[in-house]
Amino acid sequence: MNKNIAVFGAGLVGHEIVRDLAKDEKYHITVFDKDASKLTQFEGIDKLEVRHVDLVIETDFTELLKGVDLAISAVPGFMGFETLLKIIKTGTNVVDIAFFPEDPFPLNEFAKEQNVTAVIDCGVAPGLCNIILGYQNAQMDDITRYECFVGGLPKVRKMPFQYKAGFSPIDVLEEYIRPARFIEFDKEIIKPALSDIEHIEVPGVGTLEAFNTDGLRTLLRTVQIPFMKEKTLRYPGHAQIMKVLRDNDFLSYKEMDVNGKKIKPIEMTSKLLFKNWQFAQGEEDITFMRVIIDAKKGNSNYSFTYDLLDSYDKKTGTTSMARTTGYTCTAVARLLLQEKKLPKGICPPEYIGMDESNYNFIINKLAERNVVLHKKEIV
Repeated sequence: MNKNIAVFGAGLVGHEIVRDLAKDEKYHITVFDKDASKLTQFEGIDKLEVRHVDLVIETDFTELLKGVDLAISAVPGFMGFETLLKIIKTGTNVVDIAFFPEDPFPLNEFAKEQNVTAVIDCGVAPGLCNIILGYQNAQMDDITRYECFVGGLPKVRKMPFQYKAGFSPIDVLEEYIRPARFIEFDKEIIKPALSDIEHIEVPGVGTLEAFNTDGLRTLLRTVQIPFMKEKTLRYPGHAQIMKVLRDNDFLSYKEMDVNGKKIKPIEMTSKLLFKNWQFAQGEEDITFMRVIIDAKKGNSNYSFTYDLLDSYDKKTGTTSMARTTGYTCTAVARLLLQEKKLPKGICPPEYIGMDESNYNFIINKLAERNVVLHKKEIV
């Protein structure tokens, strides 16, 4: 029996989610976006229809999701929480990659009441890294340390920013202003984003700088690990430029008066950066993620390192960020559509990884799309 899927958001990642799912003849897909120009890219695809809808203005998704088996939210972060809430109200299972700043867990009981599984933060990081940690947490007796280093970058560095955004620029800027939370000696520590810069060497890429961002998200609540941190990777020098912008209020949400008009500096900055941070047609990018997990089982100590280095797909013209984020999302979507038993309520990706069969399903789906994890184990 065919399954009906609704995808909210047809941006860089949303487009690849649709393209990947559309390869499966069992699925009928409806794509919703307020930007009609983004919807034209789907013309001619079988079993796919598009709807020109402003999801912010649309207060009730009941008609939009009538007869839909699964919703996917790929909207910008600023509208992610409300979009998720509207989906849950309809009783529709959902996979979400909006990475919104609000705490999702207040929706947990309501989602259970609606008999909804709401998989949140289901990208590459957060997302795939959480799935890896969930798997190892179930396999080991104890996890003593978790570290994640991750970043999406243009293959060719161009000054001054040496960066291009694989998703909404304002969502990237959010990473640079949210205080970064991590765990030391079982206690939550808060530091400014962009702080504690360190350098790591990545084979085939070179030296990258790593700095604090608020990437642990649900892990702060769902697992008990004495040391946890997540850092974002960029080419050296990028963090200092962004610090200057942040510390001089270019990334502020506080409205200011400009010739009688009220503007938020971060919105202006996002617009100005967009022309510099937008990937040109055919411009190549890379995604690198390193997950380090120290663990104990019985009398033995283990150290696991998972490396992922992915590149732009020249054959399809697909960015690496869209591949790694989108294919993690579609793998989990397929799990739900196959009616695999996943927890009801708010379901962070680490819950999915705890089931070995689910973990292997996702890793295999990624490998089929040439998104490959390289694992090293030291005992």
